[in-house]
Amino acid sequence: MALSRTLRSLYPWVSSPLIVGAPMRVMSGPALAVAISNAGGLGLIGPNPKTQDTLSDLEEASNLIRKAGKLASSPFHSLPSEYSLLPVGVAFVLWNDDLEIAVSAIAKYNPCAAWLYAPRDGQKDFDVWSRRIRLSSPNTQIWIQIGTVTEVRQLLQSPERPDVIVIQGAEAGGHGRATDAMGLITLLPEVADTLRGSGITLCAAGGIADGRGAASALCLGASAVAMGTRFLTAEEARISKGYQQEVVRASDGAISTTRTLLYNQLRGTTGWPKEFIPRGIINRSWIEYQAGTPFEELKRRHDEALKAGDSGWGPDGRLATYAGAAVGLIHDVKPASEIVRDTREGALQTLKDSEIAVR
Repeated sequence: MALSRTLRSLYPWVSSPLIVGAPMRVMSGPALAVAISNAGGLGLIGPNPKTQDTLSDLEEASNLIRKAGKLASSPFHSLPSEYSLLPVGVAFVLWNDDLEIAVSAIAKYNPCAAWLYAPRDGQKDFDVWSRRIRLSSPNTQIWIQIGTVTEVRQLLQSPERPDVIVIQGAEAGGHGRATDAMGLITLLPEVADTLRGSGITLCAAGGIADGRGAASALCLGASAVAMGTRFLTAEEARISKGYQQEVVRASDGAISTTRTLLYNQLRGTTGWPKEFIPRGIINRSWIEYQAGTPFEELKRRHDEALKAGDSGWGPDGRLATYAGAAVGLIHDVKPASEIVRDTREGALQTLKDSEIAVR
């Protein structure tokens, strides 16, 4: 359960257990990332449609951290004067992002973590990106998100082994592996066994939305947990209110969510490698698609809903609402700091209660 000594030294502000804000595309902006790190977690800035936007996001994060660092109540206030890393990370979707722009941004701002996901050419892409990032910012830790034990073994055989492996279960929202996805309860222990003695930190992601889920992941072998859907309902998330309220409203993720490329097609989002299919909350678009409504008509209705503002989301809405299967555990919108605190305290209490129960 303990973080490696290296991560402890490079992330001196974090508290245990480490709660990580998964870098959701666009929605995980600088305000959310900084709020999570400022609460003793690790916040990450999500990928943007244009990689050059990452430069402005990192600049904004840097400014926010400087302001927070002036407050005695902020953990940034007590960072050593020689500390040179930006205490937030940044993420890239490899099939779509520009390596040269990414490396330039990392070299300029030295984020503490670079999260890599969704390569088009598998391990080869991970190796190229990892090598270039390490050359540009040697202390930036490489976090790689994958979903199978086979991929873990490939990373272990690579000369560019990551510092952290994020293993994503089938319960996750957004674009995850579909055809070979497994739930964390079976996937995580096997990955932990595979990584034993490697020195690589293991972070769990997918379906974790509270302290109970975090405690379970820690017991199964993870040293940190990443949450995406839960942080969609953080006050600092870069998200439409209609989308956010739909995440709060939805329940019973087995019934209310599904994996489908339909919303990608309606949005005109193309290019994702074929193994990555997003999970989202079901609405009128999906229901009518299942009933046989022609795609052209679904597209027309979807585009009309885009003009409707927040009412474009919800059970009678039509817009993509990417979210994980844990939506039924999310009941409110609150500051990211409270989400981090509640999850951490809930995990520790769950572990304590479990220890008492077996005595």
